[in-house]
Amino acid sequence: MKLISLNIWGGRAGKEKLLSFFKDHSDIDIFCLQEVWSAPYGHLEGATIGGTITFNDDVMTEGKQEIAAALPEHEVFFHPHHLENYGLMMLVKKSFSVTDSGDVFVHKHRGYIPEGDVGNHARNIQYVTVNTSAGKRTIINFHGLWTNGTWKEDTYDRLVQSENIAAFLKDVGNPFILCGDFNLLPETESLKRLEDLGLRNLIKEYGITSTRTSYYTKEGKFADYALVSNGIDVKDFKILPDEVSDHSPMHLEFE
Repeated sequence: MKLISLNIWGGRAGKEKLLSFFKDHSDIDIFCLQEVWSAPYGHLEGATIGGTITFNDDVMTEGKQEIAAALPEHEVFFHPHHLENYGLMMLVKKSFSVTDSGDVFVHKHRGYIPEGDVGNHARNIQYVTVNTSAGKRTIINFHGLWTNGTWKEDTYDRLVQSENIAAFLKDVGNPFILCGDFNLLPETESLKRLEDLGLRNLIKEYGITSTRTSYYTKEGKFADYALVSNGIDVKDFKILPDEVSDHSPMHLEFE
């Protein structure tokens, strides 16, 4: 099976470029996407999100629908974490049988509206469980809490977020993959608490030194991770060179 995880940055790098990327990679079995919009938000016009002043014209406000149209052979799973129109999206090849799907909030709660920077909104994880020839496999998509007053270092909220994720993972009854934009540096305790569950951190294991593209001009080129449990047979893991966001696509082949 092949999986791509990508924070699409709301499509700010260019809609046509991003949609072409998905069409060129239509053979991928599962996509895990972050920062996906499904409709414009009037209250976010000119608001600060993750340190960036945002206008609806700058993003793909119907990204969910446009990406789904570019991948008609995939089933769409969308779980917002800021009200109803912004959040996480997974696409799974329709040839796979999905036995379970859903989301769990790991920072704040559904409907939570932060004061100040909207980037500090509630956070969830979304998951799908699919039948494979090797048995059930669960894929978990995650976009971690933004700065909350710090960089990508440990905070109380981030540690609690990791504990909430860990509690969910302990109840997954089959091999799983947790991937996405964690908004964490590699040496953080917040990340270590997930690794301590016995998970393989493929970013470390494969010696990846950056998950960001040239659109990202700040220091600290880490943000995205893929963690796998026992029972996931990793065949290949790499960062793709495509510059369709300020994040690089992560490509995982397993089983």
